[in-house]
Amino acid sequence: MRTPRLAGALLSALALALVATGCGSGTGGSTAAAPAAKAATADRIEPLAATVKPTLPATVQSADGHRVSVASTDRIVPLTGSLSEIVFTLGLGKNVVARDITATFEQAKSLPVVTRAHDVSAESVLSLKPTLVLADTTTGPAEAIDQIRDAGIPLVVVSPAKGLGDVDRRIDTVAAALGVKASGDALKARTDERIAAVRKSVPAEKDGKGGKQPRVAFLYLRGSASVYLLGGRDSGAASLLEAAGAVDAGKASGLEKDFTAITSEALAKAAPDAILVMSKGLESVGGIDGLVKIPGVAETPAGMDRRVVSIDDGVLLNYGPRTDEVLKSLVEQLYGEKK
Repeated sequence: MRTPRLAGALLSALALALVATGCGSGTGGSTAAAPAAKAATADRIEPLAATVKPTLPATVQSADGHRVSVASTDRIVPLTGSLSEIVFTLGLGKNVVARDITATFEQAKSLPVVTRAHDVSAESVLSLKPTLVLADTTTGPAEAIDQIRDAGIPLVVVSPAKGLGDVDRRIDTVAAALGVKASGDALKARTDERIAAVRKSVPAEKDGKGGKQPRVAFLYLRGSASVYLLGGRDSGAASLLEAAGAVDAGKASGLEKDFTAITSEALAKAAPDAILVMSKGLESVGGIDGLVKIPGVAETPAGMDRRVVSIDDGVLLNYGPRTDEVLKSLVEQLYGEKK
């Protein structure tokens, strides 16, 4: 399989759901959480304050083995929402001429969409005459990537993020391709500082049973497609949960894969004190009332307490410039007034 398991099990399903439900920005459902019904923040990017002047040409190593020379950033097409987020935050949003369907933040939502599900339309991209295309290894099909490259367009593939440790690397790669290394360094410093500040806010006395670390299960839900999955070691959520002082219940219960179908037995073994979901996923099953009707959920400590943490789909697993906001929302919802 060309793409990582996370892409196949989650990102494509997320994008398909966005196709079905529309690409409105949204800030998360108000039915989302107990004890705290809060979304991460308004769906906006906060660009760096400094004026950006790219130093070009720039030559970078693409994650798929190509050496790519970039001569112009006048017309940029990022092919994932997370890459769009980095480009806009670095201050080059005005040069972006198209977006992936998962780029739902406010500054990008008026741009033409050049993907469906997680597949790119090479014809749509080429019609916009881009001077730089940014993709990651979840972007496909391979034929479309080859078609864009064969047309002579510089295309840089960035390795996907799986945790907090990947944030700086991805910023570095995008900044290098854009010829704005100094801005990349500034963004890394800002992002790292903000994440560190949120981590310091995690209460010393945990809000799990007996004061232990709370066990949190990440559930991927798409009721309209009857998709109900429990996240395991490679779901992408473990790094966030651990930074919030929690235990990834799926990972701790021995789930080696990224996702597995939800069963009563798997949930009983995970025994979560709280459940983490994407806001649109929660909406798709009818909110918390619908969530607890999924077999096995009501019997978990989280289901009995109706303790659900909901974070906007567009930012939860991006691991980028807004990860501090995601982590802050997770901490606030998980610990509530005990924080």
